[in-house]
Amino acid sequence: MATFNLPLSGTSTFILLGIPGLEADHIWISIPFFIFYIISLLGNVTVLFVVGKEQTLHKPMYLLLCMLALTDIGMSTSVMPKALCIFWFNLKRITVCGCLTQMFFLHAASAMHSAVLVTMAFDRYVAICNPLRYANIVTNAQIAKLGLVGLIRAVLFILPLALLLSRLPFCANHIISHTYCEHIAVANISCGDIAVNRMYGLIIGFVVIGLDLTLIALSYCLIIRTLLRISSKKAHQKALNTCTAHICVMLTSYPPSLFSILTHRFGQGIALQVHIILANLYFVIPPMLNPIIYGAKTKEICDKVGKYTCRM
Repeated sequence: MATFNLPLSGTSTFILLGIPGLEADHIWISIPFFIFYIISLLGNVTVLFVVGKEQTLHKPMYLLLCMLALTDIGMSTSVMPKALCIFWFNLKRITVCGCLTQMFFLHAASAMHSAVLVTMAFDRYVAICNPLRYANIVTNAQIAKLGLVGLIRAVLFILPLALLLSRLPFCANHIISHTYCEHIAVANISCGDIAVNRMYGLIIGFVVIGLDLTLIALSYCLIIRTLLRISSKKAHQKALNTCTAHICVMLTSYPPSLFSILTHRFGQGIALQVHIILANLYFVIPPMLNPIIYGAKTKEICDKVGKYTCRM
């Protein structure tokens, strides 16, 4: 990977300010973030543990839950540990390599998270529209292949972001007004032309989210069309219960993601402190809520968690 050019400062590190203007309140701000992060880790690790231990849960739907849990852990862990170090210990320095690595993993985890939600929509579509063929179409191997495709897509889309950043010149200014190395936040402190970086980042954001939301919308349109052909209210209720958790997870994931992408580029009217806090919440709130949502809506998960809790 190309090295950064920092001719005036001669440094190989950046400085993450945290939340500018609220430095005195960093300790207090860190408390809810720390609590949210711990809850998200406990919830997602519990899902992975329960599904891994129980042979009866080695099914496509639970494999998808494990994939979602892994992306949730990846998203929150790529951001929160460094943010907490800034809040608690004032450890604001980060190496160029560390900054690029953090940026790659947080964006790749977000892209992978979206891919998992698309795969879940496909799973729900087959379960409702082709229930007799579900076991043949949706297998563990098929889900694993779709997960691998999502991972490859994330790497291919996000890796150029890091490569484009590595080619930019960074002169005297190496201070990033953020708690983590977000792509545009880093690009904005460059003394070079960042038009390509801005354009590529915007295109990738809308391609990933736009394409995935289109596929999800198509799945739900087909589901609705199938339900309209069925007069049974019981079938409608069952389908609603089947999709509720997935819809809730999408509502906690996509709106904050779109808000973060748009405000980084067009949110000049939004206070920087508000933007940074909301951007950080995006990396802890959905990962915290997702295992709770699926745990509450999936009886098998609830039962198994209860079983292991009683053994303690």
